[in-house]
Amino acid sequence: MHLEGSLEPELTFELAARHDVPLRYGSVEELRRAYEFENLQDFLDLYYEGARVLRTERDFHDLTAAYFRRAAQANIRHAEIFFDPQTHTTRGIALPAVVEGISAAMREAERTHGISSGLIPCFLRDASPAAAMATLEGLLGFGDRIVAVGLDSAERGNPPGAFATVFARARAAGLRAVAHAGEEGPPAYIRQALELLQVSRIDHGVRCEEDPALVTELAATRIPLTVCPLSNVKLRVFPSLEHHNLRRLLTRGLCVTINSDDPAYFGGYVNENFLGARRALGLTGDEIYQLARNSFEASFLDEARKQSLIAELETAVAAHHQSNTSA
Repeated sequence: MHLEGSLEPELTFELAARHDVPLRYGSVEELRRAYEFENLQDFLDLYYEGARVLRTERDFHDLTAAYFRRAAQANIRHAEIFFDPQTHTTRGIALPAVVEGISAAMREAERTHGISSGLIPCFLRDASPAAAMATLEGLLGFGDRIVAVGLDSAERGNPPGAFATVFARARAAGLRAVAHAGEEGPPAYIRQALELLQVSRIDHGVRCEEDPALVTELAATRIPLTVCPLSNVKLRVFPSLEHHNLRRLLTRGLCVTINSDDPAYFGGYVNENFLGARRALGLTGDEIYQLARNSFEASFLDEARKQSLIAELETAVAAHHQSNTSA
């Protein structure tokens, strides 16, 4: 989940008024109607425009707090949140204002809602590796608030391998790594992310299916894929949810998880993605359970917390089965 992608139109207008930022759209409804995209770049253009209203530590706190209120209503237990530092620092926003605002809301969410969380800054792949390295050096001072680094933005023509040195530096500093690959880019980008960036997870990864040997490797290694069904349809990766390959990948034994990507823009948070995929693909209860379990297995939680959450999931599933049997 990209934090900036949870910026709902209502909050966009509230923050625009707070800072007297002019918007192209005259109303919340007009802005929401603009959320129709032909491809990833169409979405990114609007995404970066929306980010202009984020200016202060308070803004980043309010954005994050709004996300966690929704997460609590959806019974989320743990969230590992992407954000794009360069989107803000290139506008003159100080990195500490971004990280401190987000972090304060994360701490509040744990106290108030019992939701644990981690923060994953992503480098913009359509900017230079040198810019990514400078961003990384600025991030290293924030300690254990950063659980991993990632790579996102326009995928076509921007292979992961260009950032190998940056990711090597991050790993040397003790950070895990993830990367967007195989969404609009080819399966070769997934291989680069695995071999050159040494990532622990692949974000999206749905085009792995075009390389049968890669699918076999992903199943054998259980490298997680953070699949985002509603996003994939909105960005025309698949023509409809019924055509999505999530179930096929799950059946092949891949560690597929369901995620929301940029939920304000793509029509749903994680529960809406689960429900949409279930209806469109005919997912069984056992498959829904496996997808939920995969998400905990794929997380960067410590083993004790991970097993505690899996046990809570299993208790809920058992109670559901018991209730259905009794009825």
